[in-house]
Amino acid sequence: MDDEAIYSGYRQEEDRVVEPSLRPAKLNEFVGQGGAVENLLTWIQAARSRHEALDHALFSGPPGLGKTTLAYILAEEMGVAIRATSGPALSRPRDMVGILTSLQDGDILFIDEIHRIAPPVEEYLYTAMEDFRIPILIDPGPHSRSVILPLKRFTLVGATTREGLLTAPLRSRFQIAERLDFYPPEELEVIIQNSAAKLAVELDADASRLLARCSRGTPRVANRYLRRVRDVAHASNSDRITRDIAAETLRRLGVDAEGLCEMDRRILNYLAQGGGKAVGLKTVSVAVGEEEDTIEEVYEPFLIRLGLLEKTPRGRMLTRRGWQYLGREPDEEPPDGAQARLF
Repeated sequence: MDDEAIYSGYRQEEDRVVEPSLRPAKLNEFVGQGGAVENLLTWIQAARSRHEALDHALFSGPPGLGKTTLAYILAEEMGVAIRATSGPALSRPRDMVGILTSLQDGDILFIDEIHRIAPPVEEYLYTAMEDFRIPILIDPGPHSRSVILPLKRFTLVGATTREGLLTAPLRSRFQIAERLDFYPPEELEVIIQNSAAKLAVELDADASRLLARCSRGTPRVANRYLRRVRDVAHASNSDRITRDIAAETLRRLGVDAEGLCEMDRRILNYLAQGGGKAVGLKTVSVAVGEEEDTIEEVYEPFLIRLGLLEKTPRGRMLTRRGWQYLGREPDEEPPDGAQARLF
């Protein structure tokens, strides 16, 4: 797993193997997102009392916060089967036919990265979500005819990290919409302790507190750190993870006491070279050797939440706290300040 994979909330191959064993199975086991969980409990109880399928639900927010986990919890709470796929995997309408026709009453169809569905597939979903039927084209050509195929009443659960990329017609067909936010350290600490118990790892409270503070507000990152800490502990022949072992692991990963990694520091240091001037994203990308999308989606959100960096119409700038973190001061006057006074 490379550095970006460790600090990013996006799911990696290693996560696909380990995450299912760490997921809570019920809503009362889910830590954090109190408003969303309370709402979902209400909608589930209402649907079960009427013996109806749950309304279509959309979960949005940054990666790694529990959208997939909530989809599986909904299936467990409703006592139905779940079929999972992703937006990029659905490139043609016929890709949906086999999936939709195999769903039974109340089943959940979970589409991750739903904002990446191809437009023809999205239009195909409209009638399926609203009327629970789909048109099937028979004998394509001059004499083609369309047959309407009825579907069982199912629930579509979509997850997206970019809700703004969803079209208005698709977004309007979700009756339930919940946005997940980053977790405070106190909730991450509980999540880390729960994961440690499932992994049969003894974890000191000081160690879990340190990991929680450095986990970028993201449970998926916290669980990755926990697995790396477990490796260091086992390599050191220790049966218990102490704060010293956790700190040593974070040091090896290049994570400091504020939770910043090496790339975070490179971005801040490059911005400091400008003496306080705004710098465009393209320039930052070239200077630090990282893709623009990765900087914008993986590193900047954390730096902005810590108050170290701000995005302005002219580019990225360090905040006062960002200068304090680096132990430096901005130039008292920009390089062209003397000329500006002439006018």
